Amino acid sequence: MGRAQRHRPLRRRGDRAAAVVAVDDEERVLLIQQYRHPIRHRDWEIPAGLLDVAGEPPIETARRELAEEADLVAASIEPLVSVFTTPGGNDEVVHVFLARELTSASAMFARTDEEADIRLEWVALADVVDAILAGRMRNGILVAGVLAAAEKLSRLRRG
Repeated sequence: MGRAQRHRPLRRRGDRAAAVVAVDDEERVLLIQQYRHPIRHRDWEIPAGLLDVAGEPPIETARRELAEEADLVAASIEPLVSVFTTPGGNDEVVHVFLARELTSASAMFARTDEEADIRLEWVALADVVDAILAGRMRNGILVAGVLAAAEKLSRLRRG
């Protein structure tokens, strides 16, 4: 028999954030890069943000973040996956959506603070998958979202 394990108190957060894998007509994924102090470098990510507007459903948070971080609007947005970010330490869930049929927003969002330093880049979906599998992209939400999007789009192509 094993020893009894001590568990640290669980910090309750639950539904915490929404993220969006935005894919254009050329099957490129919108990536953002910004500095993240805990890992001490600029990290590739997908647009994401906290569920911090009272009563706002996660899909609307995803739409809002896409507009705020990339000045884009998606005519098609659908649930992709929901993931526990750190199940050993908290119950935080991030809901990831697939956004397609993208157009420019009617107005540009004024970026300040950490958002002012965001770099945007469109990268072929296959290249992002390759970077994930080679360990060059390690952001957990990006990894889960992009791999799920690649599989979903592959299944749609197969019919």
